[in-house]
Formats: sequence, C-alpha cells, structure tokens
Amino acid sequence: MRQESGDASLLRRLNSAAILRILRGGEVVTLTELARAARVSRPTAEGIVEDLLAKEWAEECDGGPADRQRGRPARRFRFHGSAGHVIGVDVGGYKLLAVTADLNGEILATRRVAVSPDMPQADRIGAVAALVEESVVDRAKLAAVVVGTTGVVDETGRVVKSVAIPEWTGVHLQAELAGLIPVPILVENDMRLAVLAEHWRGVAAGYRDVVYLFTGNRIGLGLLIGGRLHRGSHAASGEIGDQSSGYRLAFRNVIDYAMSADPGELRSPGRAAEFAVGRARAGDEAAARAVEAFATRLAEGLVTIVNPLDPELVVVGGGLSQAGALLVEPIQRHLNRVTLYPPEVVASRLGNESVALGAVRLALDHLDRTLFTQAL
Repeated sequence: MRQESGDASLLRRLNSAAILRILRGGEVVTLTELARAARVSRPTAEGIVEDLLAKEWAEECDGGPADRQRGRPARRFRFHGSAGHVIGVDVGGYKLLAVTADLNGEILATRRVAVSPDMPQADRIGAVAALVEESVVDRAKLAAVVVGTTGVVDETGRVVKSVAIPEWTGVHLQAELAGLIPVPILVENDMRLAVLAEHWRGVAAGYRDVVYLFTGNRIGLGLLIGGRLHRGSHAASGEIGDQSSGYRLAFRNVIDYAMSADPGELRSPGRAAEFAVGRARAGDEAAARAVEAFATRLAEGLVTIVNPLDPELVVVGGGLSQAGALLVEPIQRHLNRVTLYPPEVVASRLGNESVALGAVRLALDHLDRTLFTQAL
C-alpha cells in the first residue's frame, strides 16, 4: 500500500509539473484545454489548478466580454508572474546596474549606481549587495539574483581572471554574495549575459549564430553558437584579455581627436568615443573621420572571429551602440569587403542594459529548471 501511495503522489507531482509548464508558456487556458494538453482528466486538472491557485503559482482571469455574453463562462487561468521576482545585476568598472523583473520577465524597476574603477574589492561587493537590497520589491517573493561581471567566471561563480577591474581576480563573488543575500545567487560573465539578452528580447531574437561586440570603455565579445551560449574550455569566451594592443588600439583615433578638439578634458576611451560621435553628428568632418577609423579598427578585429565562426549576425552593443549607423555602416562595409560570407551588422536597442537584462533571463531560466520540483 505504501508503494501505491508513493506512486500516486509521484504521478500527481508529474501531472502538476506538466500543468505548470503549460501555464508557464504564457497562454491563457481553460480547464478543458489544460486537461487535454497535460493528458489528464478534467477533475485531475481542476484539483491541481486549485492547488496552484492556493500557492499563488496560477491566477484566474476574466475571459472577456464574449465569454460573459454566453452565460456561464469557462474558467480561464494563467501563470501568476507576480508570484515572485528576480534581480539581474551588471557589475562594471564605472557602474552598477540592477534590473528587477517579475517571473514573466516584465521589468518592475531599474537602479543605477556610479562607482570608480579603483574601488576596493570589499566596497564593490558591499555596493552590489546594497543595490540588490534597494531593488527588492517584496522580500518574501525574491526568487533569485544573477550577477554579471567582467572577467573569466568559472562555474562556481569565482572570478578567475579580471583585467578591467583591479583586485577582482580570484574573488569568489558567488560565495561572497551568498553570505549577504539570502536567495539563490548565480554569477556569470557579462558578455555572455549580453548576448543572451539580445537573443531574448533584442535584435538577435530568432538567430542561432551571433557575435555580440561590446563597445564602451572596453571591448568585449559574446558568442551564441547553434542557439546556445559559448563558454569555452576555460569559461573565458568573451574576454579579450590585455587590451593594450589589438582591440584597445581601436580607440586611438577617437582619443586623439578628443584631445585635440578639447585638450582641457581628460576622458576615458569610451567617453572619448562618445565625444567624437557627438561631434560627428553635429557635422564635424574630423570627428566623422575619427569615428570611421574607430569602426574600421573594430571591424578588422571582428574579421578573425567572423570568418571561422560564420555567424548570421553581428550585434554592436554597449554604450557606443547609440552611435548607430556611424559605427554599423563602416563595420558592415569592411566585413562585406574581406569576409567570405558577410553577416548582417546591427546596433543593439538594449544599450547599457543588455548585461542586466541577460542576468534577468538567466535567473528566469534557473527558476524554470527548479520551479517544477520545488514549487509543487
């Protein structure tokens, strides 16, 4: 008898998981449709739905005027996105950005904090924890936090190597934050999160092979291959390493222009590029030449990625994606000229929020993997 009871309990859990997955798909469904899709009887579906309603994983919704006009309407249900929320955090050298979203991915709040590149390690970790605390909508409903950071990040959430942020190499960021934030914490490389965001709700939606080029105070890459994030054998995919040469030299023209046009202001590489872009848009021919040279340098670096990987799309992201055609068109021209199968080059519409949005998506994916075993 115990075995039969165990079998019945397991069967109910499996049926509950199946119904929750159907609701999680985003459709508003009736009991009859749920029963049919889950291949269970209508009474079984009804009992499971009542349990999910009580646990706030599902909600009943109005079928609309058409149903009301037919008399007694069929009960309709959907996944309750407000049952919880997640937070995605972007940890950069110059900023911390947190995006809070419900379980349907709807953005609830965005918070940004300026920081210094030479901020001490402990202070930066504390600032991340404080930002998460400020971003919590309902403490009881916070389900997961994902943090994206520059550097090589291994599967345990440890920053193995970091070039862009001093004192960041060797920080076990996931463990440090787990001691400060009482919910599941994941840490991932920021460039992988950025390309994940583009694939989720950006210009790369529907594409399977994508190169994401981050342009800001540094240069980074994110790779989507066969519809999946590429981590690399050492989890170093996306990190270019020491940028004193190669991609780092791409900024030379815009830095030189900014220094000659406004020598009284000391700017970071990204700020110099933004300055040159602004002047180019205003009609400054010298600025336009500097920006085109910058874009061409970026394209020359991309060739070594594009030819062997053969992507469908190159996404120009980061803060400088707002330059739009001023960057995209020179990059496209160069790739058209020197690559075997030139991919389409487009500017991101997510801009500086791509990493935090990708962190939100990874948090939701994590919950989808665990939701059906823990919430039933």
